[in-house]
Amino acid sequence: MTAIDEKIAAEGRQNFVNSVFNRVAARYDLMNDLMSAGIHRLWKEAAINWLSPSPSKPSILLDIAGGTGDLAKKFLRAAGPGSKVVICDINASMIAEGRRRLGDAYRDRAAFVQGNAERLPFRDNFAEFCTIAFGIRNVPSLEAALAEAFRILRPGGRFLCLEFSRVDTPILDKLYRRYSRLVVPALGQLVAGDAEPYRYLVESIAKFPDQRRLAAMMEAAGFVRVQFRNLSGGIAAMHSGVKA
Repeated sequence: MTAIDEKIAAEGRQNFVNSVFNRVAARYDLMNDLMSAGIHRLWKEAAINWLSPSPSKPSILLDIAGGTGDLAKKFLRAAGPGSKVVICDINASMIAEGRRRLGDAYRDRAAFVQGNAERLPFRDNFAEFCTIAFGIRNVPSLEAALAEAFRILRPGGRFLCLEFSRVDTPILDKLYRRYSRLVVPALGQLVAGDAEPYRYLVESIAKFPDQRRLAAMMEAAGFVRVQFRNLSGGIAAMHSGVKA
């Protein structure tokens, strides 16, 4: 058991995750830029391109764990002027950072709601789209989060998950694991003055289900036409499913 596992056991997973994101909120996107050399922004563009909202058909996106508003902003740029985003995040610090970043430009098209991915505070059949980017691995019950995403979608609605995954090339996998273990916490210490949250993020990636396992869990939650696409050799992957 690692030191982080011991802290999670002592504090409870959700409390520990909340403390992590309280500490990294202000530098969250900066650290993502440094850790991925900015590639996470291309991954998010790829996710919105695959989601493919229609500029001529207004829709609602529920973005779970979307605190800083990065993915929401990309959706609103791609979707028509009548489309809106609801950003739901359990962490108040991340929501505050998201409000600051979105500013006035999207004030009429974006709303923030503090809520738990396992018990979303929205009615059934609420949205045409539901996304979660780099957040689902932090939810204590992945099954509960998938069930809630399914519930709030309208029939025909689409769920898209963007998350770190399993590298499909052995040499790249070895290099990536070494980089994650040694470089990412060091960057956290240098930029944010705190390495522990980034050690947790690295460990959470290693423990997350691989591409095929996550696809199977989505199917078990009721999604159909489940597909996944690898990004950067599987460092990240996009999973898509539809509510029939």
